[in-house]
Amino acid sequence: MDPLHLTQQMNRRFFLRNAAGGLGAAALGLYGMTVPNRADAALPGAAAFPNHKPKAKRVIYLFQSGAPSQIELFDYKPSLEKIHMTELPAEIRMGQRLTGMTASQTTFPVVASKFKFAQHGQSGAWMGELLPHTAGIVDDLCIVRTMYTEAINHDPAITFCQTGSQLAGRPSMGAWVAYGLGSSNDDLPTFMVMISRGSGRAADQPLYDRLWGSGVLPGRYQGVKLRSGEEPVLYLANPGGCSPTTRRSMLDQIRALNQEKHEAVGDPEILTRIDQYELAFRMQTAVPELTDISDEPKHILDMYGPDVHRPGTFARNCLLARRMAERDVRFVQLYHMGWDHHDNLPDHLSKQCYDTDQASAALVTDLKQRGLLEDTLVVWGGEFGRTVYSQGKVTDVTYGRDHHPRCFSLWLAGGGIKAGQVYGTTDDFSYNIVENPVHVNDLNATMLHCLGINHRQLSVPYQGLNLRLTGVEEHDPIPGLLA
Repeated sequence: MDPLHLTQQMNRRFFLRNAAGGLGAAALGLYGMTVPNRADAALPGAAAFPNHKPKAKRVIYLFQSGAPSQIELFDYKPSLEKIHMTELPAEIRMGQRLTGMTASQTTFPVVASKFKFAQHGQSGAWMGELLPHTAGIVDDLCIVRTMYTEAINHDPAITFCQTGSQLAGRPSMGAWVAYGLGSSNDDLPTFMVMISRGSGRAADQPLYDRLWGSGVLPGRYQGVKLRSGEEPVLYLANPGGCSPTTRRSMLDQIRALNQEKHEAVGDPEILTRIDQYELAFRMQTAVPELTDISDEPKHILDMYGPDVHRPGTFARNCLLARRMAERDVRFVQLYHMGWDHHDNLPDHLSKQCYDTDQASAALVTDLKQRGLLEDTLVVWGGEFGRTVYSQGKVTDVTYGRDHHPRCFSLWLAGGGIKAGQVYGTTDDFSYNIVENPVHVNDLNATMLHCLGINHRQLSVPYQGLNLRLTGVEEHDPIPGLLA
């Protein structure tokens, strides 16, 4: 409940009737009070945003949970072969904070990648051999090699990427975008989420629903998770014996009761409940149509790879993401688990790349051939990178890498991003940034800029601060990433 809104809506008769319990509840509610801005007052809330002409209308975020190794995929370091198995110089490590997994190591041997690199496209970007399909679209990509973050463990790092804070409970990026821009589709949620489990490491880091939550924003802006089973959205289908006509009548009566309650107490979450009931009714038709891929031509299915025929895979989710883009879903978040390779990295990483490479490239290609890439921002990346030194034992065939927040790589495509470039330079060890650093909140500010949003103006008052996705520090869109 929003206590300020409650106070504004309350009349004297209601106050006197409920004073015994109401004052105590109001006192508790004022602790950590949130006050909505204009987006909550008028759905979909496009009065103040966009601030400038957007290049992107929507975002597809392909989040690789667990942290892909930049040294094997994007950040080519041929000089490592000459110093393979030598000690990482102290002046390079500079006393870097270590995780609990390697803090007890007495030696930090440099390990060169087992995989070959080659240059691709007119841009001449270097790409690891595990990403042949991504290499084929390299001129559509902007590869950023100089991402960095403060977080060194998975949960705070993923939370930071998704919400702009290491503390749980803040609104996710998708919720902020939905809050600022509203919906451009009446029959599907503004913010949709899909999760796939990688074949590289089955028992990987867990993902929590709060990563796509609305935090202090009204609940209508949280992400809706699409499942892979017969019921893509839980409790969406009518129960046995309940016809659509009966369901419509029930919703009309519930709406009337909720509206009466809202007029009495002014709780904005009641409006959220009304909206979500109505959206769920429309989704009963829209979701089955969205998830039915029987109308997709064979050559399109083949482009995404054989896994597209299995619900719940990254390939199927990428295809569904394209179908959501066609239907103007504002923010689509895919999570692919299994990238946390502390040991046996060559084997596990190969499997993860097999899961994702072809489908990621197909998504970009598919959007482009349909004229959707120019106003769809696609992002591929994880929460941090991996260390140049090995975690644990190194053999002729295997090794592991620990967490590395100082520099990591990701790529962007479409939606106002400058294509065919590699941005930023790291040192010879892919350990420190030499040129053009990009903080996680710089990336988030850049993404909002592509959507026409000034990140400093997208905020809500909360606990004495103007809470925003990009935090209170000085972060800005990166001009070098923009077309």
